[in-house]
Amino acid sequence: MPEFGTSGLRGLAVELTDDLVGRYAAAFVALHGTGGPIFIGQDKRDSSPRMAAAVARGAAEEGVAVVDCGVLPTPALALAAQNAGTIAIMITGSHIPADRNGLKFYTLSGEFTKADEGPLAQAVAERAAPSGPLPEVQAEPEAREAYIARYTSGFPPNALRGARVGVWMHSSAATEVLPAILSALGADVVPLGVSGAFVSVDTEAVDADTRATLANWVKSEDLDALVSTDGDADRPLLVDDQGRVVPGDILGPITAAWCGAKGVVTTVSANTLVDLIGTFEVSRTKIGSPYVIAEMENRGAGFVGYEPNGGFLLGWDLDDSEKRLGKLMTRDAMLPLLAVITASRGAGSISAMLENYPERRTATDRLKDIPREKSLTLVDALLNGDLSVLPDGLGALVATNTTDGARLSFETGRVVHIRPSGNAPELRCYVEAESDVAAAEVLSVAMDKLRHALM
Repeated sequence: MPEFGTSGLRGLAVELTDDLVGRYAAAFVALHGTGGPIFIGQDKRDSSPRMAAAVARGAAEEGVAVVDCGVLPTPALALAAQNAGTIAIMITGSHIPADRNGLKFYTLSGEFTKADEGPLAQAVAERAAPSGPLPEVQAEPEAREAYIARYTSGFPPNALRGARVGVWMHSSAATEVLPAILSALGADVVPLGVSGAFVSVDTEAVDADTRATLANWVKSEDLDALVSTDGDADRPLLVDDQGRVVPGDILGPITAAWCGAKGVVTTVSANTLVDLIGTFEVSRTKIGSPYVIAEMENRGAGFVGYEPNGGFLLGWDLDDSEKRLGKLMTRDAMLPLLAVITASRGAGSISAMLENYPERRTATDRLKDIPREKSLTLVDALLNGDLSVLPDGLGALVATNTTDGARLSFETGRVVHIRPSGNAPELRCYVEAESDVAAAEVLSVAMDKLRHALM
């Protein structure tokens, strides 16, 4: 059955029935409505239009007007609701497979918190399915345009002049948004890989075949960078001029520096490069944007947040002679993509800029269709000293972190972190090492061993 994961309600689309979705929408309005309208948005999954209609029906039963923002990035919907001073629901399964979907809720205070989830689930259990007709909805195309304007006016004019940037379009909710912003900032945009069917893109675990395709595009199109997002465009994907995917937890510190942040909040799974840079106060949390947001609010102005998937959160209004971006406390793909490409201009290329950062590199992958109970059993075995599923040659275990799964640090400086996904029946493996090659080698062996143990 659908349940709350690291960020929002997720489940199989067939289990997210119209009745259940309508009950969630009605209960959400009853608990968090302000008397004003509710904004709704959606990604490009086949099930999203049906679920959007169910959200509208459920919300209307509580007597509120429904504003339909159409297909747009999740952070664009959050921005529109923030500017209007109202609540919102995004219909999206984010990066998880096409047969799944979900709901992401925004209150007047912003992104839904972990404390909000229990009361909403209880309210849903206590109410009947909506029975009213499908309401009339007000279309709001300006929500997408306002998000574009946020970045075209927030960055210096022609910040990307002369840059040749490919955009892997696939089925992203940013299909129209991303090229428009890049072009407005002066980039020569090359659209690539449009898909009529929904493509599940996990920016934290890009498979080898996809990496090869992206690298070939960089070479064949002579690109300075190639960019994309996951399905609902709150997680960035950046490929450098050498055809290499730049991990999200490297995009994060570079973007934090571009913003002039005094500190960062990131997850326990993130690359330790941010600590080695030595210029930020660093706080770490469990995995999931609600945990990052809660800690950012504890730390106050001057702090940004990011996750290894690259999603970035700006914790204060950034306003200087060249950068004007309002606070946006939800995961966003656009800022790290633009900030990193802009920051690289002085170095001549993204790859050249990365040479100035500590040599700590990460690699990540996942095993799909692994029941959560099975993943938890494996994690427990690791924590109890059974390291048989890990590669040889890591050296002695020197530290164990149990904040989220099992994060194991070894005397060689290498790190292996294993945890069950919070959004899908998947086991995730994160590796940190002294180079891309070393991280990839450790990950490959670890995934083979995990696959043999679990499948």
